[in-house]
Amino acid sequence: MKKFIIANWKCNPIKAKEGEQILSSLKKTVNTENEVVICPPSVFLSHFLSLFSDIFSFGGQDCFFEEKGAYTGEISPKMLQDIGCKYVIIGHSERRTLFGETDKSINHKINEILNSTKLTPILCIGENREDRVKNKTYSILEKQITNALKSIAIEKAKKIIIAYEPIWAIGTGVYATKEEIKEAKNNIVKILCDIYNKPLINKIKIIYGGSVDPKNISFILSKNDANMDGILIGRISLKPKNFSLIANWK
Repeated sequence: MKKFIIANWKCNPIKAKEGEQILSSLKKTVNTENEVVICPPSVFLSHFLSLFSDIFSFGGQDCFFEEKGAYTGEISPKMLQDIGCKYVIIGHSERRTLFGETDKSINHKINEILNSTKLTPILCIGENREDRVKNKTYSILEKQITNALKSIAIEKAKKIIIAYEPIWAIGTGVYATKEEIKEAKNNIVKILCDIYNKPLINKIKIIYGGSVDPKNISFILSKNDANMDGILIGRISLKPKNFSLIANWK
């Protein structure tokens, strides 16, 4: 089954030429059996799309919850769609913790995306280490998902990708175990079923992010293990050799 391999480049690289070199290298080594999505800094999106949209899909790292207007510095979902993006990351833990992103603004963004564009929102959720130690993981995920999907009908919600990214595993080198990832997926499915009063929400894809590398990619994606629908990765996606090993998983 085709998996989502989503690369969040965050605030990297500094120069467009560096990004071109990374993508040129990946173009030679990454196959297209999986859906490979590149989310670079927004200033590079149009340029990279003009050069590499034949092999990769592209997405924004964030967007605003209004279509247009006097919102200095913001980028609307329609702008992303207009230049050729297919995806947009919403609610990443760094947006929540560093920039004060709230569940309410995340819900507004998802509503705007689903109501005004054909973009696929990638909703990021996850608990920190303290919450996990205090056994609050389920309640944190329930709150984040419930608030993010408030007033969103199931027909539209089916388009969303949910990315479980435990904060304690993002960029730390600390691996979530197969059992922890499976537990998170089961919890997310249960929460979705409770929200929509359905026995199973098959069409809402659930992916994982947090210190993913070639060593653990197999048990994250394998049907016989965690069986996630894909992955969201950060800094390792800037390393063509390692990213190719991950992207070519089957």
